[in-house]
Amino acid sequence: MRWLVVAGLAVVALWLLAVLVLFWLGRRTLARELITLVPNLLRLFRGLLGDDRVPRSSKALLLLGTVWLASPIDLIPEFLPIIGPLDDIVVVALALRYAGRHVPRDVLLAAWPGERRLLERLLGPASTDGITPAAGVEHPPTTSRDTP
Repeated sequence: MRWLVVAGLAVVALWLLAVLVLFWLGRRTLARELITLVPNLLRLFRGLLGDDRVPRSSKALLLLGTVWLASPIDLIPEFLPIIGPLDDIVVVALALRYAGRHVPRDVLLAAWPGERRLLERLLGPASTDGITPAAGVEHPPTTSRDTP
């Protein structure tokens, strides 16, 4: 039990250090976003879990992400500097990316309690066909010859 308290305190200390360094470097907006990111993600996931417009598969992955983030048991111990929270970040990013592809963007934006700009940055560019394009991949425009 003692190691769990020490690990939690180490994570909080590293997080506060990161926020202070960002403030010191003049990156106040980024520091504010870092302060509110995890609570906003948890609120987003909770809001999407209760929304009927979200598919069951997305809800299952969001629930897994929420449990993983809240769980004190991790693949990589939290007290390890820099890489400690890496497994949490990867799981949450995968759940958010999946939700971004399978949940309508307006539903995601309505459930997000933070700044809209931050969620749009996390989700990537919106697409017109419901599928978010991969970063850096450009698709040529279709012409009448391309359609059967």
